[in-house]
Amino acid sequence: MKLAQVLEKAIALEDLTVAEGIFLLAQTQPSELEEIRSAADQLRKKLCGDRVSYVVNRNLNFTNICEQHCHFCAFRRDEGDEGAFWLDNAQLHEKAADALARGATELCMQGGLNPGAKINGRSLDYYLDLVQSLKSAFPSLHIHAFSPQEIEFIARQDGISFAEVIIALKDAGVGSLPGTAAEVLDDQIRRQICPEKLNTATWLEIVSTAHRLGLHTTSTMLCGHLETPRQQIEHFDQLRSLQQKAIENDYPARITEFILLPFVGQDAPAVLRKKVGRDQPDLAKTLHLTAVSRLFFGQWIFNHQPSWVKLGLSGATEALLWGCNDLGGTLMEEHITSMAGAQGGTCLTVAELRGAIASLGRIPVERNTLYEKLNSPFGSTALMIS
Repeated sequence: MKLAQVLEKAIALEDLTVAEGIFLLAQTQPSELEEIRSAADQLRKKLCGDRVSYVVNRNLNFTNICEQHCHFCAFRRDEGDEGAFWLDNAQLHEKAADALARGATELCMQGGLNPGAKINGRSLDYYLDLVQSLKSAFPSLHIHAFSPQEIEFIARQDGISFAEVIIALKDAGVGSLPGTAAEVLDDQIRRQICPEKLNTATWLEIVSTAHRLGLHTTSTMLCGHLETPRQQIEHFDQLRSLQQKAIENDYPARITEFILLPFVGQDAPAVLRKKVGRDQPDLAKTLHLTAVSRLFFGQWIFNHQPSWVKLGLSGATEALLWGCNDLGGTLMEEHITSMAGAQGGTCLTVAELRGAIASLGRIPVERNTLYEKLNSPFGSTALMIS
């Protein structure tokens, strides 16, 4: 296998095989890495041009009380623990009003799996009340909320189907789902890092069901811990297949973006931190994987975003040279990663995001959650068309 041929194939929008993806990750010489970076940047420009998008949004983590004990998570608490929280609607409204005043178009909501979060004995009724309360008070804000794990939790608690949960949340005002809780889509790894979480097949089923029912999702991978290069590429392959399924079946929704989430171990549980042996992400390896993800997803997932919370703004800006075309959101607050010891901060201003983009000679473009430029279409490649 020759590097130049694999890169030429990717730039020509031919799908790389799993073996070719693994081959790209095996290249470690500076000259080889530069060829991979350059090819990913070339493909980014071919698909997305020189615009780099961002969204003005606010994170709302409504509770950190959680029934599960993921080995990478420093966020979760048991009820009654020091640091446990569960925000009521009035507190969430205050945060949403502040976000709107600061120009936000999106609320990103995720929380722990709190067994006590019920109304009339039903988990779904609690989540519906949460969404309806915010949507009625702030109708202009797009609600990007609830991971596949949260969908599974609601369905399991109430004994109903995933489709019933998704339809009810959509009708209440949820506009899209975050594709988190994917971690690595390999059950061997999941048993090591998140043994209580939903399995790979269930994650894929829920995301595909959301697409079929008209809710766009994002996609992610937790990287830089115990996973192998093969498991990384096979994760990419399953996401690419999921996107192809949505397009081939003409589902009304699909994956809007891919985000690498490098492991932060500084304050994470010792069981995984000690095995990884590193507190902060390895930027060089993250950038290499960023480029390979762009080349592997090709025409299927256009929008690639780094995590400035995990990499810092300088690291995330560098990722724009390795295939990324989006710099994420303002967030305004962030708890899950910062509680693990991330050093990238919890809030960026629009001026900081635009300045980082402009420093590379790229064109800053404010978008909404669904990758539409505000007030006009965001180009023909906004949503991974067929």
